[in-house]
Amino acid sequence: MAATINPGTLRIGIIVLTAATALIHLQLNFPDPVFILNGLGYLALLAALYLPVPQLARYHDTARWVLIGYTALTIFLWILLGARTPIGYIDKLIEVALISLLILDARRQG
Repeated sequence: MAATINPGTLRIGIIVLTAATALIHLQLNFPDPVFILNGLGYLALLAALYLPVPQLARYHDTARWVLIGYTALTIFLWILLGARTPIGYIDKLIEVALISLLILDARRQG
């Protein structure tokens, strides 16, 4: 029998991992606009996913899948263009974990 993850724990994990990768991108190569925009994109998608705004509630599933795609694109572009630094590898581990939690959350939702 598979273990289930508490929805609150899953949400906290998604928030922490998204915030971590956003902060890494916001400070990485500052003030490079590409990294700043990437970090802001993570924060905007996190807000769309979890802010208790009634107008956003119907878009939570879409926001989750966009965040998965956005994270996957970030990983892909790093593979093509990114610097092979310790922080780069750490951030990719964070992003892979984030995608995993988002997929678990999508399965839990329905």
